[in-house]
Amino acid sequence: MRWVKWAVLATVLLIFGSFLHYTLPQRDIVRVVGTYQERQDLTDWTRMFWSQPDDQSGQLTNRDVQFIQTVQPNGRPMVYRNEDTGWRWPPYFKFDTASLQTEAEDLKSGADAPKWVAITHYGWRNEFLSIFPNAVAIRQVEGPEVTLIPWFNIFFFVAFGLLALLFARMWAQFRERMIDPAIEGVAERWESADARADAAREEARGLWARIKGWFSRSGGKRG
Repeated sequence: MRWVKWAVLATVLLIFGSFLHYTLPQRDIVRVVGTYQERQDLTDWTRMFWSQPDDQSGQLTNRDVQFIQTVQPNGRPMVYRNEDTGWRWPPYFKFDTASLQTEAEDLKSGADAPKWVAITHYGWRNEFLSIFPNAVAIRQVEGPEVTLIPWFNIFFFVAFGLLALLFARMWAQFRERMIDPAIEGVAERWESADARADAAREEARGLWARIKGWFSRSGGKRG
């Protein structure tokens, strides 16, 4: 059963890690080459990868979505969607879709005179499933070699680690004060009950021996 335990643990870690990777902010250095708007159908299971701002009904079957077309330093294309998140999950509280689209339009450049920008986004890009990361911020940087330190993610994982250690410590104290004594009490009662059962069995054996002895003596006297 050990492999089952590790399989369950690995599955939980994989799901949790995927959730964090999708939700936490990431930054890409790219060159904006275009912007456009396109109507998207929201009728299949991939609907969960599209934002549902507070001012839009969850019953919509399609709506217009804005996109930002970019090229990475290695020449590969990357397309981002540009949607408000509103007050929903993930908690980016994004309400400036129109402003971000205008900034992206203003930062467009060609390969001969590139303007490199850092796009902050969350989510994944999957061409087969038509999934796009959602851009939440954009700013111009000096070049594709600029170093971007993910301060938010660093602080998040440090805080998460501290909370995990605190929870582990609280659990250890709770187990030491509540669970372990209860288990020891159950074990002691079980041992006491077992001892009483052994004593009862010994007493029953003694009684049976006395009864057999009495019958033996009575039979001898009658003979």
